[in-house]
Amino acid sequence: MGEMIDRSVAFWRGHLKPLFVLSLGYTLTAYIIAKAILVATQRWAPLVYAPDRDALAKADPTAMLGQAGLMLTLWSGMFLVVIWLYWLSMVATARYVASAQLGTPVSPMDGLRRALSQAGTMTGVYLLSIGWSFLVTFLLVLPGGLALGAGAVLSFMESPVLGTILVILGILLAGLGMVAAMLWYFLRFLLVPPVLAMEDLGVWAAFKRSGALLSGRVEPGFLGRVVVRAMILFTVVSLILFSLHIVFTIPSWLVMLPYGSPFDATTLTRTPQYLLVPVEILQTAAQAVFSPVNFVFCALFYLDMRVRREGLDLEQRLGASAPSSSQAA
Repeated sequence: MGEMIDRSVAFWRGHLKPLFVLSLGYTLTAYIIAKAILVATQRWAPLVYAPDRDALAKADPTAMLGQAGLMLTLWSGMFLVVIWLYWLSMVATARYVASAQLGTPVSPMDGLRRALSQAGTMTGVYLLSIGWSFLVTFLLVLPGGLALGAGAVLSFMESPVLGTILVILGILLAGLGMVAAMLWYFLRFLLVPPVLAMEDLGVWAAFKRSGALLSGRVEPGFLGRVVVRAMILFTVVSLILFSLHIVFTIPSWLVMLPYGSPFDATTLTRTPQYLLVPVEILQTAAQAVFSPVNFVFCALFYLDMRVRREGLDLEQRLGASAPSSSQAA
């Protein structure tokens, strides 16, 4: 598994420029969308960003609740769009990476064309994944929700201490359920973009194919299970990229620091955008440099599963040797 990460980093270093080009469109578009949503919520939900929002919430809870709901809706919609763009970028990058590894290299533009040609199928699989994730999230959060509800009932009855314990336990279980659901989503659909990049399948077939490649085992033992290997590798790569993201975010925190805590939403409204935007654009460019490591890993993991299970390398060798054999005859 360590070799998989080494191969991903080595390929990223050797193809830095084309991978940057493929990633830059996604990161810039995601940044523009996020910035537009931020400006919109600051205009349409000003109470949420007010310095005295706690006092305003007590004075007019209905207005605060309505604006908070609007902000949650806008950010949730933005998250769904950004994940769709993330998949599109991954399809384009996976086409470039997998083709290069199979000895039939294509240009970044060819990868983008493949992604755009698969946009309809990808959207269908994406909608299926969202519906499936809602069901899984409900099941994972249900125990915490039940404990939270039981604790709330007991708190109003004769057992406030037991009720408080159940409420705390319910919050912890619900939080863990949300984290588990998010991890499950990214693992379950980890190989959808490479499948769409390299195989001509319909919506349902691509949905099942990505799940089949992540099921079962490739070696004996616990670490031989594909989902365990994928979870470990995905977590390691994600932690590396998250650490880099934190480092690249430090300049924007330093810009916001004179105007308040960088972790307070109200600081964004006080920080001049002519100071913040240039730093954020540099941060976005840095992310475009390093984020393809994750895209490369997904493509290589897809190829690794096909080699181990389907003998893809032998198939490629036989396909390459067939013409020369016929010519010799």
